[in-house]
Amino acid sequence: MEMTLRFVLGDSWKQRLLLLTLASILLLTASIVTDSRMKKINRIWGDKCTTTDIVISQGITRPLPNGVPTYSVEIINVCVTGCEISNIHLYCGWFSSTHLVNPKIFRRLHFNDCIVNDGKPLVNGDTLSFEYANTYLYPLSVSSVSC
Repeated sequence: MEMTLRFVLGDSWKQRLLLLTLASILLLTASIVTDSRMKKINRIWGDKCTTTDIVISQGITRPLPNGVPTYSVEIINVCVTGCEISNIHLYCGWFSSTHLVNPKIFRRLHFNDCIVNDGKPLVNGDTLSFEYANTYLYPLSVSSVSC
């Protein structure tokens, strides 16, 4: 991927910072997508799923009235072979929320082990969403899945 950034004389430092930040995000996204696609290409029969078929997206949302930050999470099954993925477990540390999260959608079982969708299958193309509130964002990543 080739990208050219041009600054026009008179651009403010805020505009330059924004452009550089956006460029960094684009490059990081491209490398993640390329890496996950390469892992998918290595399937022998194309009928097995991997942890890379589950994509997790998090972003900050409007804080609670008491000022506690809230975060929106989307968990997506992007399996290209149409697989249903179940028993999706995530690394989640000591995940907790001051805002109730539906335990059938997402809950912590033990330290660094959270389960998605109560262990039930997440169909190809489906997305599960929830919000949580805490003083900081919890890094979430897929630890294991069942095909």
